[in-house]
Amino acid sequence: MATVVAQSHFIFGLRTGVTNNLCFFDEQTVVFPSGNNCVCYNTVQKCQRFIPGSEKSRGMRALAISANRRYLAVSEYGEKATVTVYDLQHEQGRKRKVLTAGDTLVQEFVCMAFSPDSKYLIGQTGSPEWMLMFWLWEKQKVLVSVKTTNSNNPITQVSFNPYNNMQVCVSGTGVFKLFRYSEGALKQSSFPKVETINFLCHTWTAAEQVIAGTSTGRLLVFESGNLRREINITSKTVQEQSDRQMEIKKNKDTDVDEAPTVSSITAILSYSKGFVCSVGPGTVCLFEKTEEDSYRKSRDIQIPPDPYRNEVTQAECQEIDTMCISPAEETLAISTDQAQLYSISLSAVDMNKEEKHHFEFLFQSFHSKSITGLSICIRKPLIATSSLDHSVHIWNYETKVLELYKEFQEEAYSLALHPTGLFILVGFADKLRLMSLLIDDIRTFKEFTVRGCRECAFSHGGHMFAAVNGNVIHIYSFTSFENVLNLKAHNRKVCGIEWSLDDSRLVSCGMDGAVYEWNTQTGKRESENVLKSCSYTGVAFSSDCKTILAVGTHLTLKEIQDCQVLREVPDTAIAVSHCGRVIFTGTSSGTIRAIKYPLPIQKEWITYQAHCGPVTKVSLNANIYCQCRVCNTSCLLMWKIIDKEGRGLKSSKQIIHTEEILATKSDLEEKMQQMLELKMHLEELQMENEYQLRLKDMSYNEKIKETSDKFTQQIESLKAAQQAMATEMEKQEHEYQESSAEVTVKHSKELKDLELSYSQKLIVEHERYQDLQHKHQRMQEDYENQLKSAEESKTQALERLTQHYEAKLQEKTQLLAQCQDDAQQQIREFKEIVKQVEEDEEKMIHDIQIKYEKKLHTEKETNTNLKGETGIMTQKLYSLQRQINDKSTDINNLEKERQGQLGLIRSLESDIEDLKRQIAGHEKTSQDKDNTIASLKKKNQELEKLKFVLDFHLNELKKQIEPQQDDISEKKARIHQLEEELVQIDKSNTQLKLIISELRLKLRTRDKEMHKEMQKAKDLETYLQRLKSDLHSCAGFIQDPRKLKDSVQMMYARYVPQTKEVEKSSVDEDIQRVFCRQRDHLERTVNSLKMKLAKSAEEHEKVYVRIMKENVTLITEINELRKELFALKTQIKDYKAQLATFKKSNKSRPSSEPSSTQKAKHEDVS
Repeated sequence: MATVVAQSHFIFGLRTGVTNNLCFFDEQTVVFPSGNNCVCYNTVQKCQRFIPGSEKSRGMRALAISANRRYLAVSEYGEKATVTVYDLQHEQGRKRKVLTAGDTLVQEFVCMAFSPDSKYLIGQTGSPEWMLMFWLWEKQKVLVSVKTTNSNNPITQVSFNPYNNMQVCVSGTGVFKLFRYSEGALKQSSFPKVETINFLCHTWTAAEQVIAGTSTGRLLVFESGNLRREINITSKTVQEQSDRQMEIKKNKDTDVDEAPTVSSITAILSYSKGFVCSVGPGTVCLFEKTEEDSYRKSRDIQIPPDPYRNEVTQAECQEIDTMCISPAEETLAISTDQAQLYSISLSAVDMNKEEKHHFEFLFQSFHSKSITGLSICIRKPLIATSSLDHSVHIWNYETKVLELYKEFQEEAYSLALHPTGLFILVGFADKLRLMSLLIDDIRTFKEFTVRGCRECAFSHGGHMFAAVNGNVIHIYSFTSFENVLNLKAHNRKVCGIEWSLDDSRLVSCGMDGAVYEWNTQTGKRESENVLKSCSYTGVAFSSDCKTILAVGTHLTLKEIQDCQVLREVPDTAIAVSHCGRVIFTGTSSGTIRAIKYPLPIQKEWITYQAHCGPVTKVSLNANIYCQCRVCNTSCLLMWKIIDKEGRGLKSSKQIIHTEEILATKSDLEEKMQQMLELKMHLEELQMENEYQLRLKDMSYNEKIKETSDKFTQQIESLKAAQQAMATEMEKQEHEYQESSAEVTVKHSKELKDLELSYSQKLIVEHERYQDLQHKHQRMQEDYENQLKSAEESKTQALERLTQHYEAKLQEKTQLLAQCQDDAQQQIREFKEIVKQVEEDEEKMIHDIQIKYEKKLHTEKETNTNLKGETGIMTQKLYSLQRQINDKSTDINNLEKERQGQLGLIRSLESDIEDLKRQIAGHEKTSQDKDNTIASLKKKNQELEKLKFVLDFHLNELKKQIEPQQDDISEKKARIHQLEEELVQIDKSNTQLKLIISELRLKLRTRDKEMHKEMQKAKDLETYLQRLKSDLHSCAGFIQDPRKLKDSVQMMYARYVPQTKEVEKSSVDEDIQRVFCRQRDHLERTVNSLKMKLAKSAEEHEKVYVRIMKENVTLITEINELRKELFALKTQIKDYKAQLATFKKSNKSRPSSEPSSTQKAKHEDVS
């Protein structure tokens, strides 16, 4: 076995033709088919996980993912079609179950779907059977299968009802059917007339509603399987898409008619807000649900056009195959018929409703048609591919990114990358073009007159390249671009060429069955091998360049050495690893084989699943990476070659990848000019930003100053208020301490007084207790003496009575026997009456049961008839079913009541029997006995009437209790409201208290000001007194004018102020007047607030009293109701006790008959 293994590295491409070929595993991972693998691609980490297909399958046909996003079902076609279910939560995608169609031979399953609970799986087989298989997949069991259509009307989609895992929808050409799984069969539940409509897709939007898209661009709404209405989707975008299609067709063929083409709806998907559908090529429409249970189109999303082209491109007119939404409904992803994957964020679409929205590539731009050419670079991690879609792609296999992309007017037949990775050689029908790989473009700079070049290759040194023109191989110099050699020997077309490692030799093979080895210096043949029966398609050197490996139409790998075929291995395409230990070959079934080299005698190799068709080419690079391609798909698969321990292989020549790129002078100048312009613009923006920032700083500094001044003022005012409050607190604490001391003194005095009074009362009560105890002892002695005398008299009387009644007992025994016989006959009659009554009641119950069963049957029939109507009728149906259940519960309650009444009757009958036994024991004549029996019968009837009346009263009491309970609930709600009102009143009180505290603070400040004014008045009075005393002393100098004059001047100087001071005094008087006015105003406001506070306190007390009264009344009513309930419960318990006694009496009747006779005797004696 080979010691080298290949590990899947990355895949570029999407496999088309697979139903539902794109689905979300989680919010970041999508699953899609590529080659013969299912790829799990993480869009954030840019990594892939592979689930290989089965070995014997010819390819995948359909995918389906479960509702819980855990299981993936893969349909593969072949001789016997299979469905494989994989567990996606397992790292390697563990295979869970393989499902088949049982005994029926089926070639393919065209579509599948999981049930909403992920337990069931349905699969639609292809022609000619067209059977719908219904699996319980975990047990690999086919529950049922049914034929859905014929070969003329193919099925396009099947689905489960997401609200009912037993209902299935099938749609196709002229087919729209709903099936329901019941009783082990799929039964069709709808038969709409849709034979002329071609349904392409459908989706469930409600439990009974399905929206289907047709090939003529119609959206049809089905409810309960019947066609109800059509949704209008005509818009400008649809018209634009039809115009684009016409332009493309005109470009392809000028004779196309100008009639407008019809846009078909190829995909539809529902989500929480409505549904999404494709409307024509390249367009997706979002429909949102309205309040009227209809849908309106909200916005369009289009596939973006090619930015490098002005005309309409094929990318804009791609048909959308599949749509899927992520689990959180954040991302919408689509796949197209040209093998492209796109996505868009729905949240971004919702935010920007007015803008035009375009999809973005989910991964990279893939080839839309089969790959025709493949080449790997030596010094860069690049791969070049050409395709039938007229494009050339340059891939980077390390970063997993599409580096360059170019579309041409014609098909590229072949290509080859230069070892430096800076140039590429592409062969077209008219010329061979040498192109430069620039930073963002592929440009031609040299053309060679080589027509229809199907094969070309650069030498390993890059100084030469070979190009094939029919049966001639041209060798050119890369430095001078001159034709150095022309190798002519093949008779037919050359199909493969390969350079040796030292570029000294070239090997070629052709359709003529010849393999030639050429000397590239002289142009001579060094060896040859011709096998005319085989047409060779590929050739390669071994690692030591001594042997040649070739493959052809014989589908065998031939090892050629010294012009002879040494060994043969069945394969189709070849490549040799650079370590020389392993040959990697491709097979006709699409697998890759790792064969040990030298080739083994026995068939020993390792097989890897790659494609579902024949592998036409395999290529390797120097850094031990392996790539392969297929002739009929657009997928490019990359493999990493490692040893069995998981380590990469070490090459003998370790090549370091270069990072330089080519750029033209004009491009660089343009970019430099753009950079200069952007720098200038950036500097201008910086200047503007700096100016704006300065202005903002100025304004913000001013605002900060204003706010800081405000806050400092507030802080000072608050500090003053705090000091005032602290002084007030100290005063209040002092007052409280004084009041608490007074209260403690009063309390101690009251305690002492109470102790004295209660000690005196206790002494008096103790004396009374001793007197009563003496009286009790005397009374007890008297009663004991009386009891003794009574017992003696009683014993004497008993002796006399026993003698008298023993004589009478013998006489009455005979009468008692006769009465017993009569009583037994009456008991038999009564039992027969009871049996008849029970039979009548059973018949009544049976009739009622039949009546209600008939009603139930009729209701069910009406429900089934009305089931296809609107949702309102379904609600009515549910209400009717509830009524039926209520009636059945009422019937059960009536039966229970009837049994209770029967128990009462039995208890009353036992009472009658006891009374009859008592009658038999009395000394009366037979007429008196008959009268007593008749009276007892009347009593029995009266008791039955009384029972009926009591039942009626019970029902009335129950009816009375229900409104009382409603009243209680209403009153509880009223109490809750009143409590809320109380809370609001408390809040208002707290606010008023705060206002009062503020007013008190103001009052205190006013008091302080008044004290100051009073102090001023006192100072003025003292001033006046001094003036009077000075005047009095001046009056003594009336006789002496000089002294009088001096004293008056002294007084004037002392008491008369200057002019400024006079003005100040006048100003002080004005301030004082203003102060007095303000004080009066504040006093009035304080008085008014006090009045308001008193009124609010009175109202609060009234409300509180009213609430308390209402609470008291409610509590009394609740207590009365509890008493009534307790009385009713006691009555029910009594009834139950009577019933229990009746049952016990029935059980103990045969054993209690002799004891009843003895009781009767005793009663006669008494």
